[in-house]
Amino acid sequence: MNEDLDVDAELGFEPAVSATGAEPGSRATSTTAATTGATAAATAGKRRRSGLRRRVTAGAVMVGALGLMGGGYAVFAASSGAANDLNSSSSAIAEGHQLYETSCITCHGANLQGVENRGPSLIGVGGAAVDFQVSTGRMPATGQGAEEYRKTAKFTEEQSRALAAYVQSVGGGPAVPTGSVRNMKDVADGGELFRLNCASCHGTTFKGAPLSAGKTAPSLNAATDTQIYEAMLTGPENMPVFSNNELTVSEKKAIVAYIQTIKASNDPGGSGIGRIGPVSEGLVIWVVGIGALMIAILWIGAKSQ
Repeated sequence: MNEDLDVDAELGFEPAVSATGAEPGSRATSTTAATTGATAAATAGKRRRSGLRRRVTAGAVMVGALGLMGGGYAVFAASSGAANDLNSSSSAIAEGHQLYETSCITCHGANLQGVENRGPSLIGVGGAAVDFQVSTGRMPATGQGAEEYRKTAKFTEEQSRALAAYVQSVGGGPAVPTGSVRNMKDVADGGELFRLNCASCHGTTFKGAPLSAGKTAPSLNAATDTQIYEAMLTGPENMPVFSNNELTVSEKKAIVAYIQTIKASNDPGGSGIGRIGPVSEGLVIWVVGIGALMIAILWIGAKSQ
């Protein structure tokens, strides 16, 4: 070893010295490298802990936000009266089930599947269709015919809603509308929509009109707000279904408001005689006038004898 150093000295070479003044391989160099590695490892560990802390914090904030939104929705739903709605009330469903088994099961089956030559399936028709048919007295049906006409309802309003709730809970479909179904802000638009979509069958005076195959479009004079809305929603018998793509919820409510507003308004100048204008009034005057004239002629003839 000494000989090698002497040779290096003779040739002009000097031993390599590190930045710290120590030769490579010396104990000082090893200590410095270990210190540098430990510092880097500590820095990396600190970064990992910081990143983990940020992810945990972000997750906690997200969970808290979701919980706050869920709690707010639950409070809003409870305050809106949804918990007391007959469409979802367990007591109404139980009552409706009992009524169904005593009055409907013979024709519509134990599972709402329908019975051949007796009654159709109720799967998917929804509580709105059931409430319409039952509240207007069309169901339970008295026989098999081309259509069922409105008659005195067999069930009360509460029982009709209970039956609707039961069918809704089993078969799904359009639910009974809740709250007001009148849009009084757009009554004029409701009149235009009625003339475009409804007047051709129900008439401009809501009296109804005959259809093909011995069927008729019924009068709307006895229909309630909810029944009119349910009819548009479900399309009973010959009536088409007006989905929200054809008539929006607001437009349906505007039609209901127009019908009920016109029905409640008084005819200017006295009796409207069906609200079809001076033609009917002139006809009545003509018939009554001719009748009175004939009576006068007969009376004069009798007196002259």
